[in-house]
Amino acid sequence: MEEDEGHPPPPYSTISNKRKTYDKFKRHESKGRTTLSSPSLTRLASRLHFAAFPLRSTTRKLMSQTLARATLGLTHPTNMENPKIYFTAMDVDVTQWKGDILAVGVTEKDLAKDAKSRFENVILSKIDSKLGGLLAEASSEEDFSGKVGQSTVLRITGLGSKRVGLIGLGQSPSTPAPFKGLGEAVVAAAKSSQASTVAIVLASSEGLSAQSKLSTAYAIASGVLAEEAAKIASTYSDVFTAKILDAKQCEELKMGSYLGVAAASANPPHFIHLCYKPLSGPVNVKLALVGKGLTFDSGGYNIKTGPGCSIELMKFDMGGSAAVLGTAKALGQIKPLGVEVHFIVAACENMISGTGMRPGDIVTASNGKTIEVNNTDAEGRLTLADALVYACNQGVEKIIDLATLTGACVVALGPSIAGVFTPSDDLAKEVFEASDVSGEKLWRLPLEESYWESMKSGVADMVNTGGRQGGAIIAALFLKQFVDEKVQWMHIDMAGPVWNDKKRSATGFGIATLVEWVLKNASNAN
Repeated sequence: MEEDEGHPPPPYSTISNKRKTYDKFKRHESKGRTTLSSPSLTRLASRLHFAAFPLRSTTRKLMSQTLARATLGLTHPTNMENPKIYFTAMDVDVTQWKGDILAVGVTEKDLAKDAKSRFENVILSKIDSKLGGLLAEASSEEDFSGKVGQSTVLRITGLGSKRVGLIGLGQSPSTPAPFKGLGEAVVAAAKSSQASTVAIVLASSEGLSAQSKLSTAYAIASGVLAEEAAKIASTYSDVFTAKILDAKQCEELKMGSYLGVAAASANPPHFIHLCYKPLSGPVNVKLALVGKGLTFDSGGYNIKTGPGCSIELMKFDMGGSAAVLGTAKALGQIKPLGVEVHFIVAACENMISGTGMRPGDIVTASNGKTIEVNNTDAEGRLTLADALVYACNQGVEKIIDLATLTGACVVALGPSIAGVFTPSDDLAKEVFEASDVSGEKLWRLPLEESYWESMKSGVADMVNTGGRQGGAIIAALFLKQFVDEKVQWMHIDMAGPVWNDKKRSATGFGIATLVEWVLKNASNAN
């Protein structure tokens, strides 16, 4: 996530003799340098690599030992197999279903009882009759009223299931949020009881999604587990192709803005391009999803320091790319017709080294625009600049980029709402309709063109940061400079909702909305 410090650039006279103009950055390799790298070059998750350099001093032995000790105790990704989740729709008598937990989603209205304290709801009455009234009795004793967040699980005999649970949905759920809560409560109950089979039934079925939505729900549930672009392409090779560009290939495309950010890291950058094409039929609409992919952001020479800088959490700075690749996996399972989708991630780290980008450097993006870097911690927009130019070159009609871009957006909207910027009212309408279905919260913010005044540079086309005020708007205006005017474009700043601080975990924010948006475009195209 970027920090908009708002520091003005130094006077040109103080740097004129020292400035280096970078149209492109090259990594400098020392002779004898050995890099221990991961076998998988396409892995998006943060990896730790170490380099050993020839040491030409009397401290050689001591420093070698220090480097060796530095590797001890550092964490590495744990190789573990993700649980496989299967969804099946069945028309069965819930009292006869055999399994570990029968979970019943109930509204406050569903819990109404008659004069004999028996449930009036048909499903609850049927279940409770098999239990001799135990469910009604327990709901009264525990003051279970069906409010959102309430749940009670009982170990029972008399049904095919070992346990029965009541999960509150509130008064009358009209958004997906209560149903997400239902799923979370079921997962928690299954985990605590070590259950492997769970049935979920709604006491009232009003507003239930159509059967055709089942595949979408399945794909979203597992899509957040997407690990890497190459695996997606190989798993769904019938609809996906993958292109992973290395630093040299990016240099040939003149991606100086992206490579400038990547220059300091011992881990090489990887520019990821997945392309989805339907199994059959014509392509009627072409879309692109671009995700910020900073696998770690130290801030560079403008290093993140002090309380609240969240440097320890900067592994989530690839949250935008996680949403993009999660969406790709979901669509690989759904396989919509009539739509072509490009998934683009400029993956790299923002680190500090002698080869790194410095404050005051000038980089040139692949569309020829020059950028004076007055803050190396405003790096995400530099990587997105070349990614957006690349996306436009694919001939797409609409682009959505997602990024954990600014702390300013978190200050404005808090931890639960993402900021949306777009000059297209039509695209805004499409995406907000998709978010209404997904339950993910978005808020449209203005693209105030007058704020661009603060981004002017005396030695380049623009600087990469302006003042503190309106930081999220200024960042969006920066990205706009790299989008073809003929392309409908939206920027989503998801710095707030990408991370759940209470649970200390990522949220998978954005996947559900993107899937709904792509599917709606596909259905309109057909």
